[in-house]
Amino acid sequence: MGDTYPTVRAAAVQAASVFLDREGSTEKACALIREAGQHGARVIGFPEGFIPAHPVWFHFHSATGRISTQLSVELFKNSVEIPGPEVDALAAAAGEARAYVAVGVCERMPGTFGTMFNTQVFLGPDGTLLGKHQKLVPTVGERLVHSGGFGDTFGSIATDFGPMSGLICGENSNPLAIFALTAEATRVHVMSWPNHFPTIADPMRSRIEVDSKAFAQMSKAYVVSAAGAVDERMIERLELSPADEEFIRKPELTGGSLIVAPDSRVLAGPLGAEEGILYADLDLEIGIKMKLRHDFAGHYNRPDVFQVRVNTQRPELYGRVSAGLPEPQLTPPDERSSAPYLDRVLRAHELTEGRG
Repeated sequence: MGDTYPTVRAAAVQAASVFLDREGSTEKACALIREAGQHGARVIGFPEGFIPAHPVWFHFHSATGRISTQLSVELFKNSVEIPGPEVDALAAAAGEARAYVAVGVCERMPGTFGTMFNTQVFLGPDGTLLGKHQKLVPTVGERLVHSGGFGDTFGSIATDFGPMSGLICGENSNPLAIFALTAEATRVHVMSWPNHFPTIADPMRSRIEVDSKAFAQMSKAYVVSAAGAVDERMIERLELSPADEEFIRKPELTGGSLIVAPDSRVLAGPLGAEEGILYADLDLEIGIKMKLRHDFAGHYNRPDVFQVRVNTQRPELYGRVSAGLPEPQLTPPDERSSAPYLDRVLRAHELTEGRG
């Protein structure tokens, strides 16, 4: 009879944060999770930085000016600690929906006034925190408020339908990151996107479609792309010039959430600039059919030619060690007859006995 593979319903949430309001954004996210769950979604993807906001102000204001500084302080004050009460609320909502959920948050280092990360939080259908992914390289203005994460938060998570993964915005264009997740055999991938791109970029909806189809083609996984939305609260808080307000309101420059199959077909979307939830049923067996043709981390590659290594260790910046005396260094036997060696041994002995 052989193995059977399920069809999994996925949801891409396109919505605006309750701008720079951690509690309000969390409450809205939980409501959207429950709504998607009521429609049968077992995978639910959210936009980048949904709680409490994405630092879009750097697209319009100078980095150290009054407006940017004020909004950046508010971003920190409303950022999320992991674990923490906001994550607990999201996990409870995921448990009620019986779904795997990826939510974009601005994460701060616990107990500090300093470092923040651009993070995806992964929640499980049993109401638990499954893990997180911190964006490895912040993009343009994000670098002013976000630190890059490390390899300890990179990689797929286990689900009852196989590996699931996520990346944030520009990371979804990184060929090495795509290959690494392909090698981990991801079957469903969540892309989290902001609500607006800087003025020099291609329209966001164009970038989302290109990257979603490309990731599906390379990995043979389903792609759930969730973008943010622009609302009046955000526009008011940004204190934009008339020209910038006209620009940010252009509907063709925001939105674009969609769901793509392993054969690069668009199953749902793209959405326009409005808020909404997209749904699609993911027949996982399609991935088998596509990998018969191209398995880029398997038979359609040459490990003797191409190799990728992922460092999953987190570097230690600060640590405390107990004060102690240095141990005498061992010296090869042929050097032990020299006077310098004997002097070092006698000195170490004096220090140990408290005579130094």
